[in-house]
Amino acid sequence: MDGSAYINKENQWWFEMRIIEVLPELDIGGVERHVIDLANELAERGHDIVVISAGGKMQCQLSQKVSHLCLPVHKKNPLTGWFCARKIAKFANDGKYQLIHAHSRVPAWIARWVSKMAGIPYVVTAHVDFGNKSRWIYSPYREAARVICVSEAVRDGMKDCFYENTQIVLNGLDEPKVHWNDDNPKDFVKFLFVGRLSSVKGMQDVLKALPSDKSWTLDVLGDGPMRPELEGLVKELGLSKKVTFHGYSDRADEFMADSSCLLFPSYIEGMPLTLARAVQIGIPVLASDIEPVAEMAGTRDGLLKPGDIEEWRRAINNFLCTRAVTLNISSSRVPTLKKMADEDEEIYEEVLRMQCQGKER
Repeated sequence: MDGSAYINKENQWWFEMRIIEVLPELDIGGVERHVIDLANELAERGHDIVVISAGGKMQCQLSQKVSHLCLPVHKKNPLTGWFCARKIAKFANDGKYQLIHAHSRVPAWIARWVSKMAGIPYVVTAHVDFGNKSRWIYSPYREAARVICVSEAVRDGMKDCFYENTQIVLNGLDEPKVHWNDDNPKDFVKFLFVGRLSSVKGMQDVLKALPSDKSWTLDVLGDGPMRPELEGLVKELGLSKKVTFHGYSDRADEFMADSSCLLFPSYIEGMPLTLARAVQIGIPVLASDIEPVAEMAGTRDGLLKPGDIEEWRRAINNFLCTRAVTLNISSSRVPTLKKMADEDEEIYEEVLRMQCQGKER
């Protein structure tokens, strides 16, 4: 980092950074949404941002100001990871990139190798409290210049795997262009689920809890490994005329604005972006009693035990009868995208200054 990196932008001294963001894929999920939003915002501020992933449906949402490099950084194969690291290290040196930011475990290992090959620092974002607490798996986190945790729940849950190099930066979102309206007929409920179709998202529990004899529909936005099984469950339960699987959709905000209630039955989250977006838009929510949700809500009141089908059935039936939910989260508890990007930007600058000072000694 030298003085030429600083320019005068609107009468303020401002540091232009060259950053590589690495995540497994740009398919469907909160990590993908986080990286896209962060990369676009940092590029808009004038930084040179490159996203490296295996690609996916959400890649088109990257700004034209953000470059994308497609590599198999999603594969849990050490040889493939090492190959990717060599390619990225050469790319970083040729392009004079200064820092690599990894999202998820495989990219963290790749970032550590790149750091050693290219001589640049790396940071890692921990997006979730992983079930596997093997310290060996998380050694790249402990060697990182900084580990960014997306919630207190993630930092507390992973405290035995990380060192004291952690810092909390809550996921932020831009302002939605639409807001919830209560124009749906009072005798008909449009439920909504948005998320990856995997067991930890709890969609299987919702399907079992929904009554077959009442007036409702359920729109399911998302895809994933459990989709065939869930579609089979819908047929088995006789709900085929009520439940629609849309697959991935970039119209989640519009669906939220036009639905009656979001169902959020997750077992595991880091900082739940779908729930945060629902809070911003204003749609009523039925949500799981897990640490990140309680942290966002500031209370456990009104939250439902994940996996407890009877409790979810009672809550759903109550909503069908009364249109009331007991969970109320203020939109002020959802950080802005600007705040999140400001904090990540400060971390990058601090890490690069430390790197520069270390070289000068």
